[in-house]
Amino acid sequence: MTEFSRQDLSGSTFRDVNLAGADFRAVSFFQVRMRGVELCDVEISGELKNVVINGVDVAPLIAAELERRDPLLAKMRPADADGFREAWAILEELWAGTIERARTLTPDQLNASVDDEWSFLQTLRHLCYATDAWVRRAYLGDPAPWHPLDLPWDEAGDDVGFTVDRTSRPSFEEVLAVREDRVAGVREVLAGLTDERLNGQTQPVHGPGSWPPAQAMDVREVFVTVLSEEYSHRQYAERDLDKLLP
Repeated sequence: MTEFSRQDLSGSTFRDVNLAGADFRAVSFFQVRMRGVELCDVEISGELKNVVINGVDVAPLIAAELERRDPLLAKMRPADADGFREAWAILEELWAGTIERARTLTPDQLNASVDDEWSFLQTLRHLCYATDAWVRRAYLGDPAPWHPLDLPWDEAGDDVGFTVDRTSRPSFEEVLAVREDRVAGVREVLAGLTDERLNGQTQPVHGPGSWPPAQAMDVREVFVTVLSEEYSHRQYAERDLDKLLP
């Protein structure tokens, strides 16, 4: 089996190639063209936009089906500041139930990887990082909001602005204390959010680390990113809890 890791294969041409059984993780498929492919028994999860299959853009169809299955998903792209406050309250309630389920796990289970995905505690650490990156840094302007337990995505590299220990095994209560502080912080920020500010832009923030980029961003998209992170990672956590719990 051949493994390609951190390789730039952009612009490559694949002809008469057998990819049966291949595993793709954190792979960019921007502007990919496939012709004469056989796509059978395939599982795909990720961000879909302008995905045209046999002449049909399937991304809106999939988005509509996901919202039909879970009406709360539609609330994660609010139209106004009140909608963002409502969405965050929904997320807090959903996560409270997930946390209670996780309290029944042993320390080993809390740190267990299911199907090579993050453990439950790593998921919470990543959400702390997401809050620090998007709310505390990009929105509030703190150039170095990082906590030692923050966990960037696996492919982030070394230029994140702080030392990351991906192998540490902090206790549930240690991680939860940071998590609860970050959740309360977002709640406080959203409490003061106005529609005018929501439709504005952030100021570029220069500091240690390269993410988020030091550029102005739409405030709305900053908070939509936070909602998306919270919503998606809770789904992943629940999926893995179903396998860990009897």
